[in-house]
Amino acid sequence: MTEMRVLPDRLESRAVRVMKSWEVLLLAVAVAIFIANSLASPYFLNAWNLSDATFNFTEKAMIAFAMALLIISGEIDLSVASIIAVASTAMGAAVQVGVGPAGLVLIGLGVGLACGAFNGALVTGLGLPSIVVTIGTMSLFRGISYIVLGDKAYRGYPEGFSFFGQGYVGWVISFELVLFAVLAVIYGVLLHATSFGRTVFAIGNNPTAALFSGIRVARVKFILFLLTGLMAGVAAVCLTSRLGSTRPTIASGWELEVVTMVVLGGVNILGGSGTIPGVVIAAFVMGLVTFGLGLLNVPGIVMSIFIGALLIGVIALPRLWAMWRRRTA
Repeated sequence: MTEMRVLPDRLESRAVRVMKSWEVLLLAVAVAIFIANSLASPYFLNAWNLSDATFNFTEKAMIAFAMALLIISGEIDLSVASIIAVASTAMGAAVQVGVGPAGLVLIGLGVGLACGAFNGALVTGLGLPSIVVTIGTMSLFRGISYIVLGDKAYRGYPEGFSFFGQGYVGWVISFELVLFAVLAVIYGVLLHATSFGRTVFAIGNNPTAALFSGIRVARVKFILFLLTGLMAGVAAVCLTSRLGSTRPTIASGWELEVVTMVVLGGVNILGGSGTIPGVVIAAFVMGLVTFGLGLLNVPGIVMSIFIGALLIGVIALPRLWAMWRRRTA
């Protein structure tokens, strides 16, 4: 008779924790949505359709990686969609004077970085609440686009520029998907395997204690605002390239979807906890949902209602769960 192998308590408890983690639950939800979509629409399992589905989340997820670190630190940036608008407007204006693809990319990234620095300076330099500052800059940056463009649009982007939003690096694998994967690895390592990531968690859990332990809290938060602005600039390059035009309404409402993606990924909206793998899975979940609804010809307003309800639900669920446990204890 063979003996049963028993895992040590520490390994067993770790395995149980992994199976009970939010990321595993999200992965199960993603699989369920994938199956439901494949049954609901005969066009879903087409390879090119699945490739196109990635465009529903890759650009937003690039911002979500940096936003996750920012929210874990206890701050937030609601101006990211407006940063995309002003960066895209700057690129469109540059096209009119003959700037090439490389120059357009540098302009998009530079404007995003400058907007992030502006937000960071107001929050860390003047001590203003980030939610108030970024609501203000959300209107400011979007307003600049409206002043420059009015009801017009910039077009005429050079052919080489289209690769960033429309190009493929192999069969049905888009450049955006590859960039998304590379950034996921970079931010995963940055948050979970470096001292910088540990300082982000420390600041989010207790900024006062972090300050007294020698962490330069203001500098770390400023860097996080820079990264968020930079990622909005990256998204602006990809989105503008994919659309081939710039309007002041570009990326409208994306700030809500980015924050929803981060919170759905398990990042505590109050700061202090969260993972990049969770954000990656949440990005796929939201992408699958919106693409599936699109295949079923569900109106865009219904999708907006769903995203808003999802954000409220994910934020409220932990508190409702804690209340239920207290009552049943």
